[in-house]
Amino acid sequence: MNKQTEVAEKIGHYRWLIISLLLFATTINYMDRNVISFLKEYFCSPQGFGWSNTDFANLTSIFTAFYAGVTLFSGAFIDKIGTKLGLAFSLIIWSLAGIGNAFVGKLVGMHMMIRSVFAVGESGNFPASIKTVAEWFPKKERALATGIFNSGSNIGAMISALFVPWCLLFFGADLGWKMSFILTGGVGFIWLIFWFWIYNTPAKAREKGVLSEAEYNYIHSDIDEKEAAAASLAAGNPVKVSWFKLLTYRQTWSFVVGKFMTDGVWWFLLFWLPDYLTKQFGMTTKQVMWPTFIVFGVAIIGSVFGGGIPMFFMNRGWQTYKARMTAMFLIALFPLLLITTQYFGNVAHFGYYASILAIMVICIGAAAHQAWSANLFTTVSDMFPKKAVGAITGIGTAAGGVGGVLLQKLAGWMTDLYSAHPATAYTILFAVCASAYLIAWIIMKWLVPKFRLITDL
Repeated sequence: MNKQTEVAEKIGHYRWLIISLLLFATTINYMDRNVISFLKEYFCSPQGFGWSNTDFANLTSIFTAFYAGVTLFSGAFIDKIGTKLGLAFSLIIWSLAGIGNAFVGKLVGMHMMIRSVFAVGESGNFPASIKTVAEWFPKKERALATGIFNSGSNIGAMISALFVPWCLLFFGADLGWKMSFILTGGVGFIWLIFWFWIYNTPAKAREKGVLSEAEYNYIHSDIDEKEAAAASLAAGNPVKVSWFKLLTYRQTWSFVVGKFMTDGVWWFLLFWLPDYLTKQFGMTTKQVMWPTFIVFGVAIIGSVFGGGIPMFFMNRGWQTYKARMTAMFLIALFPLLLITTQYFGNVAHFGYYASILAIMVICIGAAAHQAWSANLFTTVSDMFPKKAVGAITGIGTAAGGVGGVLLQKLAGWMTDLYSAHPATAYTILFAVCASAYLIAWIIMKWLVPKFRLITDL
């Protein structure tokens, strides 16, 4: 047994049990969210609902818009009531709404209404999860912890990739689309049992004896956070943080820009990847299952590995902000490969291997996004006190939702405009996705060239 392992065992591992709960919550979140993308072919077929691509884009856009709007307030709400109740309340709303989608027929407007309520619930997952990471982990472990729970977004998408087509085949399309919503929506209530049984704040967990004193001290070992908390207390700053005051900090806008520029890429992959595979390569619903599963599976590697890159630098003496931004710059280079998606996806040039090559490129882009996301979320807890983390995360996630709406509307408009030549539409869309990260990094670095911990909240 090496020295590092001995130290880890002495400290304890309870914080990683907390992360496993967040991992499963995020998995359920994205499993429920991604059901709709694998029903697009049925919804947009004459044998199904007969919707247009624009109808489907409107549905996913209204969900994203509500998600963005409500997230502005859900983060502050969770800061107020705490993560335990906040995340549970969110999951109950989105699970009930997800089930409700099965009972509204084929009218686009009805699905929009239910999906809007669904978005209200889902908006609480990331603010609550990021706040939990800030409460339960020291800075050097936060990106890794975030990467682990954020990989649930991939696992959820992977489950949907296999489960929804299976439902359509097993139950038949007319019943299968309903069962997809009902069965995925019901899973969340099982998670609630474990959440209420296991989760508490570190202070309460220590009081109950499930968290050791050594691990509690390790969680609160960051000197700069202790000094900032002491300064805030001495200055008499209120526990409640002004939402408008947060907008006066360049650090807030750095996070907002990062989310706005890049979140839309993930929304695009979630809702439009099956459509791309169908139109580009003529895949059936059954054939789409495995390529999609593989893309989101590979993205898990990016989420976890990308979250560990800054820790590698910090263990060698780098300052937190320098390590974080260096890692994000390196990660931002990989999505540039998405520009080549349509080149490699040209069946006339590469034949049978075209779909394999295109999927490989998309895998790299998806993995890079998750690595980027794990680090981007952690910049909030790097620079802001824990009491503001939920609100800042909510503001940034809302901006990411707006970016998601714009990219999805663009996808719907482009695929309808180039309905006879879908390859042209997707060439443009992948080019937009490819450039988003590097542009975001440049603006973020311009806004916050050097690290400064916010201490006057």
